[in-house]
Amino acid sequence: MAVTNLLLVCLAELEEALCNGGLWSPCSPAPSALQSSLPFCVDALTLEQWLQFVFLPQVRSLLASGVALPSESSIAPMAEQAFAAYPNPLSDVVRILTSIDELLRNNY
Repeated sequence: MAVTNLLLVCLAELEEALCNGGLWSPCSPAPSALQSSLPFCVDALTLEQWLQFVFLPQVRSLLASGVALPSESSIAPMAEQAFAAYPNPLSDVVRILTSIDELLRNNY
């Protein structure tokens, strides 16, 4: 299966895992929060908000447009740290993000 298709599957799985983990938000954050220049919009969004409102749409847009994908990705370590304090382990989210990181790093 092509990397593009594998990534699309992972993105769908990530969305499902966020929903199943109770981390999917029905409300969009303020537009100003999406304009943060810091990694993961850490000053304005939670990681789950960043995944939902920045990461998922941007990667889907890149895949749809056919432009080059990033060759570096280290989202899983951030997720491990961010979700460590949550009462329910979010191992599916971290596992999927690890797969996405590996696909992007090995794409080239």
